Parts: sequence; C-alpha cells; structure tokens
Amino acid sequence: MQSQHKTAIVTGAARGIGKACALDLARSGYNIALVDLLESELVATAGEIAALGVKAETFVADVASHQRAGEVVSEVIARFGRVDFLLNNAGRSAPQGILDITEDEFDRAIAINLKSCFNYIQHTAPHMLKQGGGRIVSMSSLNALSGGVTAAVSRFAYAAAKAGILGMTRALAKELGPNIAINAICPGVIRTEIDTNVTERADEVIKGIALGRLGCADDVARLVTFLATSEPCFMTGQTLTVDGFQFNV
Repeated sequence: MQSQHKTAIVTGAARGIGKACALDLARSGYNIALVDLLESELVATAGEIAALGVKAETFVADVASHQRAGEVVSEVIARFGRVDFLLNNAGRSAPQGILDITEDEFDRAIAINLKSCFNYIQHTAPHMLKQGGGRIVSMSSLNALSGGVTAAVSRFAYAAAKAGILGMTRALAKELGPNIAINAICPGVIRTEIDTNVTERADEVIKGIALGRLGCADDVARLVTFLATSEPCFMTGQTLTVDGFQFNV
C-alpha cells in the first residue's frame, strides 16, 4: 500500500506502545492524528513525528467519550481529508479482583478498554466505506487469553474488556468486509518507559518466554505497520499475539 498522503488515527498515542506505533506509521509515510489525554506528551510526540517529514495533529480527548470521538474524527477529516487507518490503542489496567472492585471502577475499565474501540470504529467506518476502504487494528492483551489472574493480582475487569475486543473484531470483520479489514493484537509483557513493574520483575518473567527477553514497544509497532500497509490484504478478523511465546500464562 502506498502510504504517502494517507492518514492514521492513533489513540493512546502520547507514550508507550501508542507512541511507538505512531512513529513507525509515520516512517511509512502516514500523516498521524494523535489522540490522548496527556497534552504535553502528545505535543512532544507530534514534534518527533513532524521531524520525519509527515503531518501530525494532536487531539486531547477522553477515549471513553462517544461524543468526543465523533468530534475528533470530524476534525481529522476536515484537516486531512480522509482516514485510512485506525489504531485503537488506548487502555488502562484495573488491578482489582471481583471482591474489591467498585462498580465505577468496573465501568471505567470497560469504557476505556472496550467502549473506546466502539466509539472510534463507529465514527471512522462510514468515512472508510465512503472512500472505498480502510483498515483497523484494536489493541487487546494477552490477559484476554489468560484470564488476567496471577498469584499476585487479578485483572478480571481488564481481561473481560480486552476479551470483548476479540469478539468485536471477529463480528466487525464480517460486518465491514470486504472493504474494511479489522484485526486485533494481543501484546505479551512489553517493556515501556511507563511500566516500572515489568522492569522490576523482568528476570522472573523472562524465564517463561521462549525468546528469552521482554518485548519492546517497537515489536508491537512493526506488526501494526504491517497490518496497515501490507498488500495484498487477505487477513481480517484475526487475533495476533506478540509475546515471544510466553508459556507461563
């Protein structure tokens, strides 16, 4: 796919995996619409992308808001004229078990991790269909497959939301095909600058990873770019894991 003059929306783009994905897409020629609540970090990321010779626009938004998602997509269309790729990356962990989590905490976990995907897909899909096609990737998690419960913590609400992404992806692959390809990615343990917990327990975690190292944000970003740019495209409705084969989940 010729990426020159194409536009990608990336949620949760200010840092971590989202930032790495936005930068990698920019290196492939995409103009990037960056969505996050972290305004100062969003602006810094946009500066790095602009230095690559493509356009970058920032949108401060709570991804849980359906109304704000519509506003963001409308602004993207107004500024760039089109949207070719959507990466639903925004998410937040919810490290409480069923006996401890409050209703508000559960609702927020679902809103940020699952409803946000609905919000941005519903608003971008009509534009993609009108222009003849597009691609969508939603970031799930290995927790969706493992259940998200370890000896130390339960992330059942997070796991439930991320598992919902997998069902949504399969359903929408049927509904939006053949013009829109949609897939989901389940990262394993990924080292980022914001996850100190992973760094602190790295030696223990690595023992259960076949490739003998933690993942990095670029490992995920390269797969995202492949799904955005590969031609021909004969992959949709799929769940892809990026975990170095983590066998102790």
